[in-house]
Amino acid sequence: MEIITQFLHLLNVDQLVHQYGTLTYVILFLIVFMETGLVVMPLLPGDSLLFAAGAVAASTGALNPGLLIPLLMLAALLGDNLNYFVGKYFGKTIKNRQQVLFLKQEYLLKTEAFYAKHGGKTVIMARFIPIVRTIAPFVAGAGSMAYGKFIVFCIIGALLWVPSLTLLGYFFGNLAVVKQNFELVVFAIIGVSLLPVFWQVFKAKFLADKAG
Repeated sequence: MEIITQFLHLLNVDQLVHQYGTLTYVILFLIVFMETGLVVMPLLPGDSLLFAAGAVAASTGALNPGLLIPLLMLAALLGDNLNYFVGKYFGKTIKNRQQVLFLKQEYLLKTEAFYAKHGGKTVIMARFIPIVRTIAPFVAGAGSMAYGKFIVFCIIGALLWVPSLTLLGYFFGNLAVVKQNFELVVFAIIGVSLLPVFWQVFKAKFLADKAG
């Protein structure tokens, strides 16, 4: 329950604006940067934070979406780049050992194979999946994806991710039914985002067993 409480506290953008004023831009920037840039911080809010920021921008006018969206896109891009180069630095170490921290050699090899099969669009798809968007740039750097290819799809992903969820909150976050059930909406966003992960786990656990 403590983790959930802290998670919802981070999503209380209205309170952040009340307490910190324009420094809220910096706080939101740092949260998005850390979620996308630090492979050890995958549980920070991403999709739901963008939605909440958009809703507060519409309801209070304290946040300017014309500034907020480019700023958070920059945070996502810088985070992805940091993650990529950290992965590139530690990639050889992981390949030469069975496990480094929570990253196993087999995970890296499987992800490399997934990148090889689906190409750069993997970077774009990962942007919309919690936890995966934190790990994917690291693995791209640790694997064999060239930086020139990575950065193109990284930019496309940021262009799709930040504006879509922020504007979704901006236009729909102030509906009465959303405001009255905001916590449920937040968890619904998280749930929908995690569906691809659950599907992959289901396929790996159950469909593979049946096929065998």
